[in-house]
This record gives sequence, structure tokens and C-alpha cells, in this order.
Amino acid sequence: MKSDLKGLHQLEKNLSELSATHSIPLGDLMNPSFISSCSQYSNFEALIEASGFKVKSKEDFAAIPDHEWEQFIQTNTSYESWIEMQQDAGISFYAANLTKGLK
Repeated sequence: MKSDLKGLHQLEKNLSELSATHSIPLGDLMNPSFISSCSQYSNFEALIEASGFKVKSKEDFAAIPDHEWEQFIQTNTSYESWIEMQQDAGISFYAANLTKGLK
């Protein structure tokens, strides 16, 4: 009897690709699927736009006062904190990428 190891090989490939990842761009973490699952917004850009902060660069985003961003996240998402939201986005990102290409 011959075993079909295609799924296992795909999983190994996905794991290898993920282990080579040292940082994940915020846009990849906060993908449309994740943002729409935890807020009324369809993507991260729409969420930021709704915040009223002008963000055209990473520096602009970093300049948002922490307290104000935290309050916006608490009010406009299902999360109690920005850190919690980032952690769940990371888990979601890794789960989706670990299982890509598998049936």
C-alpha cells in the first residue's frame, strides 16, 4: 500500500517558509479577512481612516498617541487592546499560512 504524503510535504514546505519569516508587515497581519471579522471595517486602511488620524507612512502610524489609538481599538473592534489584536492577528496569519495548499 502506497501512502499519499502530498499533504505532509505541503505542510513541511509551509512550516519552512514560516520559520524563515522574522517579521510580518502590519498590512499582512491586519488582512481584510481578519479586520472584517473583528470590526465593521472591510480592511485595515478603512479602520485607520475611520480613526481620523492621517497615516501615509509607518512613521505617521507610529506617531499616533498610544492612548488615543488604544481607545479607538477598544471602541471600534472586538478587542480590549491593540496588543491583543496584534497577537490574534499573528495567530490567524500563521494558521492560514501553515495550512495553505492543504485540502
